[in-house]
Amino acid sequence: MSSPLPTPPPGAGNAPFIGWKDPAMPLERQRVQDLEARCIEEQPPACTAGCPIHLDVRGMTDRLRTGDMAGGFAIVARFLPFPGILSRICDHPCELVCRREEAGESVRINDLERACVDHGYKASALPRLQRAQKRRKVAVIGAGLSGMTAAQDLALKGHEVVVFEAERHALPRIRAWKRPPLPEILIETDLALATAAAVTIRIATAVGRGLDIAPDRLLTDYDAVFLAAGAKASIVLAGEFGVSRAQDGRPEIDPLTFGTSHPKLFAGGSLRYTPAVYSPITSTYDGRCAALSIDRLFQGASLVANRDGQGPYPTRLFTRTEGYPPLPALPAANPARGYSAAEAQAEAARCFPCHCLECIKVCDFLAHHGSYPKRYIREIYNNDGIVKGARKANRLVNSCSLCGLCEAVCPEHLPMGDFCLEARQSMVGQGKMQPSFHDFALQDMAFSTGEDCSLARHQPGFTKSAALFFPGCQLAGSSPDHVAAVYAHLCDRLDGGVGLLLGCCGAPARWSGREALFRDTLETLAGQWRSLGRPDVITACSSCFSLLRTHLPDMTVRSLWTTLERTGLPAGVGLPHRTAPQGAVLAIHDPCTTRHEPDVRASVRALARLKGLAVTEIGDPELTSCCGFGGLMSFVSPRVADLTLDRRAAAGSDDFLTYCAMCRDNFARRGKRALHLLDLLFDTGGDPASRADPGFSSRQENRARLRQRLLASLWGEAPEPSTDAQPAVHLADDVRDLAERRQILMTDVRAVIVHAEESGDRFLDGDSGHFLACLRPRTVTFWVEYAPCDDGYQVFGLYSHRMTVGPEGRP
Repeated sequence: MSSPLPTPPPGAGNAPFIGWKDPAMPLERQRVQDLEARCIEEQPPACTAGCPIHLDVRGMTDRLRTGDMAGGFAIVARFLPFPGILSRICDHPCELVCRREEAGESVRINDLERACVDHGYKASALPRLQRAQKRRKVAVIGAGLSGMTAAQDLALKGHEVVVFEAERHALPRIRAWKRPPLPEILIETDLALATAAAVTIRIATAVGRGLDIAPDRLLTDYDAVFLAAGAKASIVLAGEFGVSRAQDGRPEIDPLTFGTSHPKLFAGGSLRYTPAVYSPITSTYDGRCAALSIDRLFQGASLVANRDGQGPYPTRLFTRTEGYPPLPALPAANPARGYSAAEAQAEAARCFPCHCLECIKVCDFLAHHGSYPKRYIREIYNNDGIVKGARKANRLVNSCSLCGLCEAVCPEHLPMGDFCLEARQSMVGQGKMQPSFHDFALQDMAFSTGEDCSLARHQPGFTKSAALFFPGCQLAGSSPDHVAAVYAHLCDRLDGGVGLLLGCCGAPARWSGREALFRDTLETLAGQWRSLGRPDVITACSSCFSLLRTHLPDMTVRSLWTTLERTGLPAGVGLPHRTAPQGAVLAIHDPCTTRHEPDVRASVRALARLKGLAVTEIGDPELTSCCGFGGLMSFVSPRVADLTLDRRAAAGSDDFLTYCAMCRDNFARRGKRALHLLDLLFDTGGDPASRADPGFSSRQENRARLRQRLLASLWGEAPEPSTDAQPAVHLADDVRDLAERRQILMTDVRAVIVHAEESGDRFLDGDSGHFLACLRPRTVTFWVEYAPCDDGYQVFGLYSHRMTVGPEGRP
């Protein structure tokens, strides 16, 4: 005897299907952190990552391109300890990795820094002195860029810093700079920043045994010492300090902390990389990193923690550069004076918008909420953990179509859809899901799986089935004639008997996060399949195809389209086959659930070619987009669903050819001419590309009538005549559209009117002569404005809400 669905793991309760997750379990913190780390939007641009001190180049150019020179300087001053000096002599490794070089020349970042200083300098933007919890004393040996950077950084943190310089001036190498020489006033202006931070500079004071200051005295009198005296002097001092040294005599320096073998002694600057060419920015970097280590030492904190992004490194940020015209760098009209403000603005405008945002570019859901996945993930996680208070991200969680396009385009393949589904499952498990989001879709699913629509039968004349046709609920609702015609064709072409299964695969329950309901629906379907002898299942719906293959691994599932390619085109069975118009060209839209189904997509194109059609592609089939029905997006965020549809419809001017009933109907709803592949294989008359969206009410009626029709025509089971006479209800087109938008079914409209007429519970508008009545058959109260007419009732308006109106127990 065959076993039921796979057994869940121990402690999993009653959820026996593949892909099961405990819906009551909140989102896991580690899972959230792992997903956040995969989003690379917050990774720095290549220029910033390549800069040893990580200047925010993108922020600077963003301000300069708008003419905000002061804003640009504020960023420069935040990162560069001596902005006037470094903006003129920096060796700018950032420009070597600038992505603009792929389309023209690198942005002249260093020249832009200088322009910020020249045209945007404001003393108020300079770093401010902080107050240390416990003021410590630091000695710095050497007043070069490395030593002065460390001194200024530590002084700004509130520590007492004394710099010892053997020469007669601070920054002696900078004063001797020849490429070109720097103005004395500029050097003194920058040095004033250090003295303003209370740095004491003792010039003409040499450190060493027998010199002005003995090394041992520094280690005794100061809480920390930073050695930055250049290679030659540092070799001597390393020996006098007694620290471990390399073979060439230089002190051994930890490349992360810049510490030495003595816990109070740190070292850096040009002594680290001589005889390589002097690098001002590298020396600055050494001083900054040493200052950070010294400050951590004083705080008793780890010297190595959270320093993974220290120094230059290759960025993970993906930046698409195709499509940008190659533009050369803009030279300054007067190189000696540097860029004017206007020239700097023009050069900054060449800077690429170095962002990833690949998912945002293709997904209207992600774009609509104004941020990017890393922030969404954190927002959803925080939303999930709220015990009391408003859960403001509920609509965000439930607006995703779960189509997987974001994962397909993401350089890191971040599955935002999977995470949104997990969050929905968690919301349901905690009892926090808003019923209004999915109630209508779940009621529609319940109707499809109810006794009025569901059916499981062997082919007439057969007691077993080799195959089982499962058209899905949406094709049965959209085009029942096609379901009947396809079934007749399969019965004619396939041996061993072809059973018929009408119902729903449970996708709405799955998408809404209601795993228990999904399991129950799937178990019912699997039970029907087993009762028919476990035949191969042929699905017309790509969502059914995907869900059944994923969650019922014991079931052999085939696509209708690969089956039809194998059996040949229909002829003489069911509806007449359609002859393709001469020279017809159609653009193929692939449903999002075929993203990873190349065999299915290939069969669709083969069938179109067999009909003599020329087909065009709408981009890469693996990057197809959702029609808005997936994930129940259109029920939660109809505006976003419409944006998604309209973007896709605009991607091709030809009529669309699709093979998903909901895709076709949704395109039709938005005014895009679209055919279903079955429109080409079976002739239903007229212009199939102009067929209107049937709407929710007609879909339900079509499903019910299809079941009755097939029972009568194939199995000789005529339905019992209904004893309930239903009044005729008329809606103008604009009122019918309103009912669709507000998700109000014709059955609910009739129920309100019948209740009002029988009970007398209604209001009369004396001006219009219309009645206004309400009824609450479920969790929704429906209101209808109507008036009697010759053959029934005319409806003029309708709406619904979830409030209870009137005395207890009555609407």
